[in-house]
Amino acid sequence: MKVLLLVFFTSFFVVLLSTPSLIKVALLKRLFDEPDTERKLHGRRVPAIGGIIIFAGTLFSFALWYPVGEAPEYSLLIQQVNDFKYLVATLLILFFVGIKDDIIGTAPIKKLAAHVIVGMILVIMADVRLTGLHGLFGVRDLPYWGSIFLSLFTYIVVVNAFNLIDGVDGLASGIGFIASSSFGTWFMMAGDVISASLAFALAGSLLAFLIFNFSPAKIFLGDSGSLTLGLIICYLAIKLIEYDKSDVDNEIISHISKPVFAMAVLVYPLLDTLRIFIYRTLRGISPFAADRNHIHHRLQDIGLSHRYTALSLYVFNLIIIGLAVYTKNNESSISFVIVGLGALFLAQIPFFISKKKNRNIHKQIRNIEE
Repeated sequence: MKVLLLVFFTSFFVVLLSTPSLIKVALLKRLFDEPDTERKLHGRRVPAIGGIIIFAGTLFSFALWYPVGEAPEYSLLIQQVNDFKYLVATLLILFFVGIKDDIIGTAPIKKLAAHVIVGMILVIMADVRLTGLHGLFGVRDLPYWGSIFLSLFTYIVVVNAFNLIDGVDGLASGIGFIASSSFGTWFMMAGDVISASLAFALAGSLLAFLIFNFSPAKIFLGDSGSLTLGLIICYLAIKLIEYDKSDVDNEIISHISKPVFAMAVLVYPLLDTLRIFIYRTLRGISPFAADRNHIHHRLQDIGLSHRYTALSLYVFNLIIIGLAVYTKNNESSISFVIVGLGALFLAQIPFFISKKKNRNIHKQIRNIEE
């Protein structure tokens, strides 16, 4: 527990004390986000290189307090160090791709190539991959080729999902804080101090960053931040799903379906990304095209501010995580269906309100015309 507190507060204060200087430098060097498109919801110049401090704070804290003595056996320590080596290598790739995109832009095909390279390193070289669905829908083990494909797909989807939801002040960083804290708590209860340390290092960085990123934002994550955040969260999610439950003594988490819990933690970025891709595809639009049809856009369309949009989605995420924990004694497939239906129902509320609001507006127009 002591090392987890050290990790959390070290990253928190590194980011808290360094971010004002980063904002000042970004403004002096004109490294800000121009409010020049219809999709951008802010009307002022805001630095968009917050990923620099998230990347630095998280890795500095995790490396400084790396709990070498906490590994229960030598072979596990070697595996954890091996994972850390590949994680740092892949983070460096995505970080510099993101920084380039934040400053001068990066072609989508180059960003996709970077994602594929990162996924291949983690899945094939580091062997951090999904080996099965662990009983979900009766599927336990996957063939090797299926495991590779599913793991690569998961990396690309989750990393890009965090990039896509970074459209409202404090949203991606807040959801990332909830996710990293949830994963950190699970690993802490499971006794995996090393994975918990990584999760809480990220959580500390994001909590401090939220002070400057929450509405009205003084700095944005940028692609460098959202890609760094997405990769660490995805890594933690796969490590959690693949964690051997025979090593878990805690009664609470031993009954929770690991895939269901991981998806519940990531419910907003996954649900919003899936919905937006289906929406665009059905309308013959490129799934990668930019628009204003995300759930956070719809919440703003019904009158919520940046602040209340972010807070509403925080609550939504916490409710779904709570639902996953509440249904822990159910069979994993049943728990998945309950959690999935609950998420879909709550996600439709802003669309119902928007439609009702539009009907009322049209009714008022007709009354005026009559």
